[in-house]
Amino acid sequence: MFAQPGALPERPGRTVRSRSHHFRGSLGRFATGVAIVTFDGATKRHGITVNSFTSVSLDPPLVLVSIARHTRAHDELAGRPFSVNILGAEQEALARHFAGQPGVEPVWVESPLAPRLARVLAYFECKPWAAYDGGDHTLYLGEVVDFGYRSGDALAFANGRFTTIPESQLGVEDLL
Repeated sequence: MFAQPGALPERPGRTVRSRSHHFRGSLGRFATGVAIVTFDGATKRHGITVNSFTSVSLDPPLVLVSIARHTRAHDELAGRPFSVNILGAEQEALARHFAGQPGVEPVWVESPLAPRLARVLAYFECKPWAAYDGGDHTLYLGEVVDFGYRSGDALAFANGRFTTIPESQLGVEDLL
């Protein structure tokens, strides 16, 4: 049974949390892949871990990433080429590194357009297409100039934690 729209669940012994916390929890039930947006800023190289990434168009090839306005590198991304790096299941430490928990040092692949990360499951090198106000986020669209992928399980995020999507469930593009 579903709760009434906007209703907060009642749990004995727990205080009722804010509507925004409940909204975020509801969104978290949607499993997503994990990606890192990489680009060269004005003074240094940046990487931002995201789970808001989607394809937009095949012709022209466009993708979209949603970047929180409070992210330190947010303002530097505007108008810059960027790469979207889709992570393999074994790359959780890399996701955490670019989410503010420094750890494993990334291995970079230099590109004429935008830097990307080595050994990712898939990548999309993009030139800026458009940016849109998305409330507390900015929606950055990029035109894909180069891309590629490899075999392997995907790193995913659901219910506030990392998980794996087995490769056996990937690769249905030939069926569509």
